[in-house]
Amino acid sequence: MPNANVTTVLDAARKQEIKEIVCDILEIDEDEVTETSLFKEEHDADSLRAIEILAALERTQNVTIDQAELSRMVNLEGVYVVVAEAAQN
Repeated sequence: MPNANVTTVLDAARKQEIKEIVCDILEIDEDEVTETSLFKEEHDADSLRAIEILAALERTQNVTIDQAELSRMVNLEGVYVVVAEAAQN
């Protein structure tokens, strides 16, 4: 069932782990990214990096994420939602 606050299933430690993965792949410092900063526009991420993020999240978070979800994974907020939804399935 859809839940507007789906990210509540992710605790602070899990969100931090996801943020570290994203920052590592984008080669940026954690203090450079906010939950709403856009990966492509503000951090020069390309589609290959987006796929790397998806693959790393699947591996580390034990979830399966459809590549169609990449369009929602434009910032940390979007990544949290996609991972949280995948974790509930």
